[in-house]
Formats: sequence, structure tokens, C-alpha cells
Amino acid sequence: MTSPVSATAGASRDGVVAARHLARWLGLAATPTFASMAALTAMLGGGQDMLCAAGHASVLGGMVPMYLLMSAFHSAAWLRLISERRGGVGR
Repeated sequence: MTSPVSATAGASRDGVVAARHLARWLGLAATPTFASMAALTAMLGGGQDMLCAAGHASVLGGMVPMYLLMSAFHSAAWLRLISERRGGVGR
């Protein structure tokens, strides 16, 4: 018979594993999501994007560059996945 304490510990361990699995998939979903948002914004044009860019002299102003930067910053999950598939994770 299993004690309630050990059953709870097993459940919390399963919860941690599930949370890590979910976090990994969310990380993988972020890059293509932001890339597609950048493409859609560029194709459909954002009326507000022009207003925001007009007030700032920065090249990085506007929604398209912001989405591209967010996509690049979230690409670590994809790079890690590619590295694992090739067997190059610290081994």
C-alpha cells in the first residue's frame, strides 16, 4: 500500500515533468507564431504602424521589426532541438 505522502510526491514529480514538456512546446511555438505575425503585419499593413514609426527615428520602430526580433529571441528552443537531434548536447 502506498502512503499519501509518497503518492503526492509522485504526482508532483509528474506535474513537473508535464510542465517542462508544456514549456518546451510553448517555446517551440513562439518562433513561428511571431514570424507569421510579422509576415501578416507586413502584408496587410498596419495603419497604426505608420503612425508609430512616424514619431520615432528608429529603424526598429513599428510592429514588423518587433515581431521579427521576438521571433529571433525565441529561436533558442529550435536551436536546442536541432542540436539534440544531431546528438551534440554536451556529449
